[in-house]
Amino acid sequence: MQPQATGYYLFSSVHSIPINIMSSQPNNSEHSIPNPSSDGTSTITIIHCWSAPRSRSTALLYSFEARGKDTVALDEPLYRRWLQEKIRGSGGDGSNGKSYGISRPYAEPFLKGVAPDDDDNATESWRWEREKKCFNERVYDAVASIVEQDLSNNGGGGVVFLKQMAKFANLFDFETNYETDISSSNNDNDCEQTSQPSRWKHEITNLASKSNFRIRHKHVLLIRDPLSVLGSWMGKSGQVHGNNPHPDEVGIVQLLDVYSKIVGASMINNADNTNSASTSQSGLNPPVVVIDSDDLAAQPRQVMQDLCSDLDIPFRDSMLRWEPGPHRCDGPWAKWWYHDVWESNGWDADYNDDDDITKNTGIHHPRTPKYRTVPPTLLPALRMSMPSYGFLQTLTASHRQRAFATPPSGKLYEDPRNEHVFVFVGTPSDPSNGKRSRGRILPRDMAAISPFDSSVQGGDATWEGIRVYDGRIFHLHRHLNRLFRSAKALGFENVHTREEIVDAIFRVLAANGMRDGAHMRLTLTRGEKVTSSMNPNFNVYGTTLIILPEWKPTEGVTTYDNTKGVSLITAGTCRRSPPSTLDNKIHHNNMIQNILPKIQANLAGVADAIMLDVEGFVSETNATNLFLVRYDSGRGEETGVEVAVESDCVRNVVLVTPSADHCLPGITRDTVLLLAEELGMRIEVRRVSLSEFYCADEVFTTGTMGELTPVTMIDGRKIGKMKRGPVTSLLQKTYKKAVETRLDWSTEIPPFS
Repeated sequence: MQPQATGYYLFSSVHSIPINIMSSQPNNSEHSIPNPSSDGTSTITIIHCWSAPRSRSTALLYSFEARGKDTVALDEPLYRRWLQEKIRGSGGDGSNGKSYGISRPYAEPFLKGVAPDDDDNATESWRWEREKKCFNERVYDAVASIVEQDLSNNGGGGVVFLKQMAKFANLFDFETNYETDISSSNNDNDCEQTSQPSRWKHEITNLASKSNFRIRHKHVLLIRDPLSVLGSWMGKSGQVHGNNPHPDEVGIVQLLDVYSKIVGASMINNADNTNSASTSQSGLNPPVVVIDSDDLAAQPRQVMQDLCSDLDIPFRDSMLRWEPGPHRCDGPWAKWWYHDVWESNGWDADYNDDDDITKNTGIHHPRTPKYRTVPPTLLPALRMSMPSYGFLQTLTASHRQRAFATPPSGKLYEDPRNEHVFVFVGTPSDPSNGKRSRGRILPRDMAAISPFDSSVQGGDATWEGIRVYDGRIFHLHRHLNRLFRSAKALGFENVHTREEIVDAIFRVLAANGMRDGAHMRLTLTRGEKVTSSMNPNFNVYGTTLIILPEWKPTEGVTTYDNTKGVSLITAGTCRRSPPSTLDNKIHHNNMIQNILPKIQANLAGVADAIMLDVEGFVSETNATNLFLVRYDSGRGEETGVEVAVESDCVRNVVLVTPSADHCLPGITRDTVLLLAEELGMRIEVRRVSLSEFYCADEVFTTGTMGELTPVTMIDGRKIGKMKRGPVTSLLQKTYKKAVETRLDWSTEIPPFS
């Protein structure tokens, strides 16, 4: 039976991973070692920390070394074999350490396992000799040392931490968590390993079985912004490789490959070990922990505690400090690379306020701000690395916890499906020169538009909100008609065709499996500019289409309460602009005029704010159109209305809505007017004063997202009987019936495969 990429395994039946020489640090932790499991076995957790070769990976190595005697830290135990194969592959002998673009001044002694003949290395011969052992043998040494400590300390197990470079991944078998075997053709006199890896796999298994141990393997990816990684090559490290690092050494693309291999191995082993005691993680919870080194540097205690929790090992305060200077776990190459870490004594973000900042020597201490220029020669590596980093960053705890505030419901996503919803972003085709549409469907946390897009530069865009009901899109083409009218009024050029937009809508709905209970926000921007400017002449790429679908009911915390109703206030200083200022019949994205009243409503604890025009007449709310209902005084009070409503024919009421001179004539508004006319209501579309709304028998709002919503209070004044009125209730019922039965008002969604 093969092991999974993570989880518990009895050593008698599972292969495991190799590790190296143990820590010389004492156990100064106040936290106790975990007890053996109930079946009498102790657990050794082998942590494979994959990263790019930068200082923070070494700092994390020192953090684990500082855990104490039950932890062994190993520094890149696959490095020698990797360098050996790179040089042998080019036909070189390693004499000058150059091959495949690799330049290392220590290559020859490193491959031979013999210290250079100089005073600095006279006492360090053991470091060079140690590297001759294969990866699996070094893991055996580490496991053996923990077993010995465990037996003398009455159990508790331990931790083996391996600092692994992403570029070594091709030498590692992620299904077995061992080093791959070395073929006989790959051995030579200068670079001979002391043993074959396969032998030491069995030795580890035998040792664990005899000692009643179990081993579990955990994988960690330590990532960092590629720009920071590449910028750091310009310092002392650049002198080692001539300021021309091999693309593999940047490590971000390789880390994505490592992630893929870990997930793939987990899926394979999960299928092979259906009765395994371990719990498999897959899909949205892969068997790997991803941490961003910038988070680790900024909040070391919190990140380290979260990491230990994810790894199911105890956190210890000693992990935040280490001794300055060389460490026993260091590889023999350390003096060429580790100067910054040697000058540190821990993660400085955990210093107390009364500590002398001038004595701060933490790894994160900004001794001198570094503002680096990125040479053009590094641009290809940067462009290659950024997409991989963008994906891996979404797997970090800091990404999941990036919210500064909590929505009113207390949940980030009212419907949990929206956390991983797919969206569409893209440019149009150009049949005249054969250019195809460059639209893409992306997970929401990976979707982006250019900072040069006109919507970012100046809110230069138009939008529509559209609802999906029971396999059909309601009023799709009415919404698209308005979208195109707005785009024409704004002077957009090289615009998506109707067919392209409809096709994109169907594609993104299919990707999400959405056929009901969904709302879409369509945004059409003027497109990306070639330079920051308000001038549309710099928009040369065509419009940008964004389709953002969400699972969203017509009633809820993200919409309105259509049963109990809502309260409104009147906006203070913001007024709806007349056509002479900005025509609101253009459904544009310049929405600060709506957002400021919404903030006022939020602060007042109500749903929305009523917006007046420049002369003080009611226009609409910050988000919806407004209606009032007045019972005909000559026909009786509400009782008579209720009787009439029962027959779905209301002739003793007047339905009033403000004219569209200063507001958007909404599609839901138009639908309600049509339905009300069919019900026999008297309709008035005119200027309406605020006092008329105060005195109304019923008030309701209309909009695509929330449909029809009763209003029970305006500016603290009670509306009617402060509950949903009979006319509002009738129109709600009639609207829902129209959605279900007026099929000519909607567009059928094709079947999904």
